[in-house]
Amino acid sequence: MTTIGRPMTAAEWSLLVTLAIVWGGSFFFFKVLNGELPVLTIVMGRVGIAAVVMQFAALTGRDHVPLAALPWRQFAVMALLNNVLPFSLIVFAETRISSGVASILNATTPIFTVIVAHALTDDEKLTPAKFLGVVLGFCGVAILMAPQLASARGNTIAVAASLAAALLYAFAGIYGRRFRALPPMTVAAGQVTASAIILLPFAAWFDQPWTLPTPHLTTIAALVGLALLCTTLAYGIYFRLLATAGATNLLLVTVLSPVSAVLLGAGLLSERVGWAAIAGLLTIGTGLAAIDGRPLLFLRNRFLRRAVNEKLR
Repeated sequence: MTTIGRPMTAAEWSLLVTLAIVWGGSFFFFKVLNGELPVLTIVMGRVGIAAVVMQFAALTGRDHVPLAALPWRQFAVMALLNNVLPFSLIVFAETRISSGVASILNATTPIFTVIVAHALTDDEKLTPAKFLGVVLGFCGVAILMAPQLASARGNTIAVAASLAAALLYAFAGIYGRRFRALPPMTVAAGQVTASAIILLPFAAWFDQPWTLPTPHLTTIAALVGLALLCTTLAYGIYFRLLATAGATNLLLVTVLSPVSAVLLGAGLLSERVGWAAIAGLLTIGTGLAAIDGRPLLFLRNRFLRRAVNEKLR
């Protein structure tokens, strides 16, 4: 029985929020690493460390699939769409714009995904409510991070790179549907391993990482955190949600990620949450309600019951 197109369950929403928090941290890690390492070395380190850990988890798991039986050509396409190109574009963009602006631009992914899914799929067609919800979500992100948007002026290349990454994520969300029959960790390990294989010669040729100064402990910790939390853990959740909730619902994580950054900043760094943040959170919540459908359905049913009761009196 297909589950695509239905409202997400509470468990799926919990996983989506967890994924948003974890992926929201990747923009911070990128900014830390950009100060000491070149772009391709950062991306290669991320997927390389993650590939080792994820292959071990996949090979020792109860859902183990022999390596020779895996669709490596399809994994390579997924790697380009979901890792190699968008990671590199975002890291490059963050050399010119802030991590907050980069996360805002990445939040356009659901808008791209709605359009791509409508054009390329049969079961995730565009509906007025879903389109309105995604637009409201993006507007909420813009309100939330409005003070930082001005810093993107004069950085057209960086903005274009971030938007290109968002479009690639949208295509990845649709392309990844073909892996539903495989265990989520197997798919995650396969695409990250393919990413490492693709990136290795380019990172070696352009960056020559063996010639770089020894990175500081903070840089090493950031790279390990990026690999283990924002890649290994995140992609295990990502492919599980993709198989059950669908590409359009899943890519809402890019709208939630900037929200998680604000909440973490307020909770852990005592950062002030202003009225713009509150307004943004409310707008995003309204958008998510429109996409999920259940709150609107509840209100409609309640209105109809009240109307029927009034007629019966």
